[in-house]
Amino acid sequence: MPNVRVNVDVQLTTERLGFDTFTVNAFNLPPNTTFTVFLLQQAGPPFGAAEYIGDFTSDWRGRALNSFKLIVQEAFSSTLVNGQRTRVDLNQVGAWFADPAGDDFCLGPNSPVTPFDGDGEAGVQAFNSANTTPLPAP
Repeated sequence: MPNVRVNVDVQLTTERLGFDTFTVNAFNLPPNTTFTVFLLQQAGPPFGAAEYIGDFTSDWRGRALNSFKLIVQEAFSSTLVNGQRTRVDLNQVGAWFADPAGDDFCLGPNSPVTPFDGDGEAGVQAFNSANTTPLPAP
């Protein structure tokens, strides 16, 4: 998807409003396609800890705009590593095709099925923040 452009803007307002606003604005997506969005420990595989934050869907022109209200700056996961409770900051972003068949136009009909959707079946990761500045750490 060489012409796709995805912008994520985070307004840090937790101290004032009790939540931050995480906005996805995307262009040139496949039309009428839903994507699932996660805050991640690592932008690419193996991803580490992940938190599902919501979906966005492109319109018939391949445009999408959606805002999520959540706490972003202090997003973390508490997990066990070698028997010790560890905090893992979630300051990367990833988005997956919500439908396993959503990525068939670029990977073919036998593309991998991943667990990154509410029903446990999604397509591959479509976008991530690997080549951008991570979200602010707490």
